[in-house]
Amino acid sequence: MDSSSSSSGGGLGSMDPQLQHFMEVETQKQRFQQLVHQMTGLCWEKCMDKPGPKLDSQAEACFVNCVERFIDTSQFILNRLEQTQKSKPVFSESLSD
Repeated sequence: MDSSSSSSGGGLGSMDPQLQHFMEVETQKQRFQQLVHQMTGLCWEKCMDKPGPKLDSQAEACFVNCVERFIDTSQFILNRLEQTQKSKPVFSESLSD
């Protein structure tokens, strides 16, 4: 495989653009599903001490808070990584100086 390929799929750079786009969309869907699964497991462990036929108001509030904190934390991390990337010079730009 060619190391100059910019895609995470190995040789996707020479692939049909529509197929490449489809693969990228499917990869994003998979990442989102993994994130939801991780969040569900984390919040379940934190908020469900005794599962029953109904969700009581305390557990419901805990789930809402857990999900909101998880989203806040994920957004903070993404923003921080974005800021870090913007502050670093791109490798190809640093070579042309």
